[in-house]
Amino acid sequence: MAYREVGVSEIKEVLRVWMRGFGYRPTGRMAGTNRKTVRRYVDLAQELGVERDGGEEQLTDELLGEMASRLRPGPSCGSRGESWRRCEEHREDIEQWVADGLRLTKVQDLLRRKKNGQVPYRTLHRFAREELGFGKKETTIRVDDCEPGEELQLDFGRMGWLTEVETGRRRVVWALIFTAVFSRHQYIWLTYRQRLEDVIAGFERAWEFFGGIFAVVIPDNLKAIVTTADPVNPQLNEGFLDYMQARGFLCDPTRVRSPKDKPRVERAVPYARESFFEGEDFRGLDRAQERAELWCSTTAGLRDHGTTHRAPLLVFEQEEQPLLAPAPTEQYDIPVFDDVKVHDDQHIIIGKALYSVPTSYVGEKVHVRMDSRLVRIHHRGRLIKVHEREPPGGRSSDPEDFPEHKVIYATRDTETLRRKAAAAGPAVGEYARRLLDTPEPWRRMRALYRLLGLVHRYGAAPVERSCELALELDVVDVTRIDRMVRNGLENTEQPDPAPPPGSNVIQLRFARPSSHFAVGQRPTQPEGGHHDNG
Repeated sequence: MAYREVGVSEIKEVLRVWMRGFGYRPTGRMAGTNRKTVRRYVDLAQELGVERDGGEEQLTDELLGEMASRLRPGPSCGSRGESWRRCEEHREDIEQWVADGLRLTKVQDLLRRKKNGQVPYRTLHRFAREELGFGKKETTIRVDDCEPGEELQLDFGRMGWLTEVETGRRRVVWALIFTAVFSRHQYIWLTYRQRLEDVIAGFERAWEFFGGIFAVVIPDNLKAIVTTADPVNPQLNEGFLDYMQARGFLCDPTRVRSPKDKPRVERAVPYARESFFEGEDFRGLDRAQERAELWCSTTAGLRDHGTTHRAPLLVFEQEEQPLLAPAPTEQYDIPVFDDVKVHDDQHIIIGKALYSVPTSYVGEKVHVRMDSRLVRIHHRGRLIKVHEREPPGGRSSDPEDFPEHKVIYATRDTETLRRKAAAAGPAVGEYARRLLDTPEPWRRMRALYRLLGLVHRYGAAPVERSCELALELDVVDVTRIDRMVRNGLENTEQPDPAPPPGSNVIQLRFARPSSHFAVGQRPTQPEGGHHDNG
């Protein structure tokens, strides 16, 4: 049986006409209903305390609501059938099965087999829906808009295919869509990729388009922005975190698969795709980007928005733009972050170039931030070194990083070696100068190291004498100097040591010196030939 829904306006009109003294039939004719319905309404109103002469003030919303509730057609709770009663008897079991995720067809089968309760599916479905909340969607709570200039919601959506005129190549175009929460003004940045560089480029152009920076950005979990999604503590990409700090805004990523966290931009994606991109022939990405910015300022910006019923561009210019932080005036230098190992030569490799670090960090892992100007090296959060950026194949070595005894060789510091040689004596200094007097003096550094080693081993005096003699003969050869110093020391006659006091050693008057018995030396012949034995 079909029932007619009773409206509050109909009840109020019947009672209002009846209070003015009209009978049931005239009242029904004027209110558009029949006499029996009028009697039913009037009887219920009088039952609830309405008096005919009490005035229309008695017809309050509470009274009319109560009458509508009692006059509503349909079976009452007490008139449920036998199947409903069976459901009530097994309420706990049904509730548990529904909570476990079982389908209602399975619940119906379990009732029949385990509880001996045959229940029609339609009755079971109605019971589970009305009594247990089965199949009901969560209610959507509309969140109030933020203050002007506070939030900017961000979404990344697929636009479609675009054919490049120069190459004829068809590529998929993606759109980074920025939507101001308060004004609904939006900006579109088109790109082929979803890398960090493309996202930052879109942000930079968006700040220029809006003429300022919003306080908070609400993106989805794009990998270029969020590396580890979490409802409470999401981990942001280090490169994007550095960009946030440079531009001075905050980031509040949404939860995974939670479009309700950024509802203002969700509908902007299909709207931009249908209104701006589909059916157009842009003949290149640059041309498409120009058209996108024009579309944002005219078609999308000047339309009557379906929610605010105001033009987003006008609201943005009047109420939101003056409150934004100033737009950047310098281009952001996108850095590269990496964890690298310090090699045994006290250098790291990043960007195909070498950079030195202090000796104590050899073998350690360091964290590097490299932009177009500087290379900043950190170890366990502490900044340990800063270098200027070198081109691929270049090297930046700081002498302060090396041990003191290796600095000269590592830096090819021939001047320091020359000064050390001059300190040993003028002839040694001049000999060092002659050694290094070549177009490539660092190639003679080993020879100069050997010369200084002779000074350290034998003393400055014998090396000085040997260098004086070599310079007189114009011989510049450290091997010769080494031989001269050693031969000179070997040929120097040393006096025999005196016997200790109190010893019985008798000193012979004509005894030969000890050098006479050196191996390989012939005895000295007396003048005038051989001595006669007799």
